[in-house]
Amino acid sequence: MSNSTFYFVVYVWIAIALVIFPIVLRVTAPYGRHTTKKWGALINNRVGWIIMESPALLVFATFFLCGSAIHTVVNWIFFGLWVLHYINRTFIFPFRLRTRGKRMPLAIVFMALGFNFVNGFINGYYLGSLTSYPISWVTDPRFIAGIVMFLGGTVLNWQSDDILIHLRKPGETGYIIPKQGLFRYISCPNHFSEMVEWFGFAMMTWSTPALAFAIWTMVNLLPRALHHHRWYKTTFPDYPASRKALIPFIL
Repeated sequence: MSNSTFYFVVYVWIAIALVIFPIVLRVTAPYGRHTTKKWGALINNRVGWIIMESPALLVFATFFLCGSAIHTVVNWIFFGLWVLHYINRTFIFPFRLRTRGKRMPLAIVFMALGFNFVNGFINGYYLGSLTSYPISWVTDPRFIAGIVMFLGGTVLNWQSDDILIHLRKPGETGYIIPKQGLFRYISCPNHFSEMVEWFGFAMMTWSTPALAFAIWTMVNLLPRALHHHRWYKTTFPDYPASRKALIPFIL
């Protein structure tokens, strides 16, 4: 694939994200607490997670490892950080969920498959075939700021997931207001932290494909956070009035 064709694909991918953003702001994705049968056949929640997250790991790794560029130490750092996130998201997180009996629409799984395939491809291909970062890049302010964002977002994401997973005691059902960690200030620190991660990745790689993925992450998770926040306020009359949806004190 020529560089011009590759970047055309990336720019089109960004344009699609910007076009659908107003739509997903108004349409609540039907999985998790918003699951509905109106979107067709359902699949086991845990199985759905594994299937839909796998391409982000496998496609990315394939195009990186089979790429023609010299894989420098810095390229391997980027590879390792991506794989770290998606091993957790694909093979660890689904088995930590206490969602026995819960299901998600198969349509959501297929849409997520496409989303993860494209993002895995453009980033794996870019880092595997189009660029080789010199070791001096690790002293660049963009790398330093980006890796701090990525690692900070990762720790916060894992902490937020852990709080949500352990909200209910074994055998309990129903939803509970989370009150620990960053949940004291926002309804969805798990979504906020994942956005921080991928904008950090875009910063430290300073690449258009990573920026495209960060934009898509925002397009996916910002509306999700707003819908969660509205659901919390509707479901719990005593929900903290000062708590924001996604960004502390702002949004």
